[in-house]
Amino acid sequence: MIQDTVTIKENLKYLQLLARDYPSIAEASSEIINLEAQLKLPKGTEHFMSDIHGEHEAFTHILNNASGVIKEKVDTVLGKTVPAAERASFATLIYYPAQKLRQIRNSGVDMMEWYRIALYRLIDVCRLVASKNTRRFVRQSLPEGFEYIIDELLHAHFEDHSKEMYYDRIVSAIIDTGRADAFIEALSELIKKLAVCKLHIVGDIFDRGKRPDIIMDMLMSHHAVDIQWGNHDVLWMGAASGSASCIANVINNSLSYDNLEALEDAYGINLRPLAQFADEIYKNSNVDNFMPKNIEDGAYDLKSMKRVARMHKAIAIILFKVECGIVNRNPDFDLEDRKLLEKIDFESGTVTINGKAYPVKDIDFPTVDPKNPSALTQEESQVIEKLRLNFMQSERLAIHIRFLYSKGSMYRIENGNLLFHGAVPLNDVGNFAKVTFDGVEYSGRRLMDYCERMARQGYFAAEGTPQRKRGQDFLWYLWCGKNSPLFGRSKMTTFEHLLVEDKTTWAEEKNPYYRCIDSEYVARFILTEFGLDPATSHIVNGHVPVRVADGEKPIKAGGHLIVIDGGFCKAYHKKTGIAGYTLVYSSRGLSLRSHEPFESVQCAIQQNKDIASTVDVFETMKKRLLIEDTDEGRAQMNDIRELEQLLAAYRLGLIKERK
Repeated sequence: MIQDTVTIKENLKYLQLLARDYPSIAEASSEIINLEAQLKLPKGTEHFMSDIHGEHEAFTHILNNASGVIKEKVDTVLGKTVPAAERASFATLIYYPAQKLRQIRNSGVDMMEWYRIALYRLIDVCRLVASKNTRRFVRQSLPEGFEYIIDELLHAHFEDHSKEMYYDRIVSAIIDTGRADAFIEALSELIKKLAVCKLHIVGDIFDRGKRPDIIMDMLMSHHAVDIQWGNHDVLWMGAASGSASCIANVINNSLSYDNLEALEDAYGINLRPLAQFADEIYKNSNVDNFMPKNIEDGAYDLKSMKRVARMHKAIAIILFKVECGIVNRNPDFDLEDRKLLEKIDFESGTVTINGKAYPVKDIDFPTVDPKNPSALTQEESQVIEKLRLNFMQSERLAIHIRFLYSKGSMYRIENGNLLFHGAVPLNDVGNFAKVTFDGVEYSGRRLMDYCERMARQGYFAAEGTPQRKRGQDFLWYLWCGKNSPLFGRSKMTTFEHLLVEDKTTWAEEKNPYYRCIDSEYVARFILTEFGLDPATSHIVNGHVPVRVADGEKPIKAGGHLIVIDGGFCKAYHKKTGIAGYTLVYSSRGLSLRSHEPFESVQCAIQQNKDIASTVDVFETMKKRLLIEDTDEGRAQMNDIRELEQLLAAYRLGLIKERK
């Protein structure tokens, strides 16, 4: 007791602050009881997704069905006595309640009877998913306007009255007052919220797909989400900070796939200065090598495609120039070999790559001075400055990027899982690669921490300072640097793909991480570096699509590494053979979910067509995990110890109760 008293006195200032929230013995005791009870609840379900790449419809569907978790709950509640087609329709109602309700009303069914059946079923499913959550959390999650009714339906006792009569009276009142649709929508959203306690996005929300902004809006409205940045994310973070190189790369990527919707419609980026410049300067230039990729036959007329190609060529040349500037400013990036615009021999029409000369497909560059290839013309400088201001002044983009910073990081450690998008750079023998920045050597976890600090510096350091400029350059390095943990390749071959015929120059050799990670020893080595138990922990990766069609497996290193590249990007489907993976970690274990390509939301609503998924339960827990077995539980145990000290301080008279 003497030692306890000493500890309490040492912590007295903190305990006095804690007493503001729990001003009496009764309130502190009540919170201890509540926290102790929570520890014995089943661990909440965690949902892992990666590499969404702007494909908002596929993302919306997998988020709504929680990679099949919602359908599993529906099947459990309704059972096999309800036909499969009817269960599928009911699941779709939960995924898309407003849209499905419109379809059902137009189908000619007896809505009064349909409402009654649907409401009873929704209440039963809601009760099932609520059972894994505390009553406090359920109450906090209840939709506004329906709090009392739903709480009664979920938790009412029936010792002295008929459950059926009580429920029937409430359901009838909901229907009679014309609130059935709103109530169904509210219950459906509550079910989705209670079914998944945490959403982890393991990188690459942006690029390729048309509406990353819709995805960001959904993530911002999610009750519990964290994000591990991907290389495409940091590129947009750099663009929003005002980095000319990141802006040029973002536009180059968008024009490559003729995907201007994400820029113009989503974020209001005005590309007219670039279009006017390209039409004037490149009007007589050959742009065949800059035509958009993956354009469906008949989707665009040749005139429109040519204009996109001219814009693409114009921004690509600007890109190659500003990247030379970054390499010159930052010799520690070790990217001298990427200054390819300066390595063109305009007389012979060749470019020197790794000491060998290769023919260049196109050297018709009206803005390039062969004597000073990387110098921007006055017109190019004006164009990139106007674009820079557009990116920095986009309010919607700023909101989304600040959310990425507030919820994002280079890596995350939670519940025995190490989450990061790309790689922890390794050398050829499987040890951590050593990289020097500003005269200091970094490797392993220390390198990841340095990268995160520099990424934040690039956005939050004061405008116009050397720190801001260095951070912006580093955001570009994270996009394409040879030892960037987010890129994980030897080089970014944008120049070669556009301008060099010889495809041997296109290769982007993967960091040794991707070869070594098949080794259980290396996986354990990495987990130990991040303070995790190598015997029981896992690495969760995105970034590299799993080529299932070639026999590649997503579970590696004896089960210690799981690759969940979501494969949302349609361009990858032919290479992978599927639409990627997601991961679900419930109280009963880890399950990998493989998905077939998603057709459309309209098809899902009209035909109840879910994403065809396969569940691979690859790690089952010996006993059901409880909250006390999680990081959250350990934090709660610490809260309990502090509250117990507060109780003791009250009882010793060291702190006065405020009733």
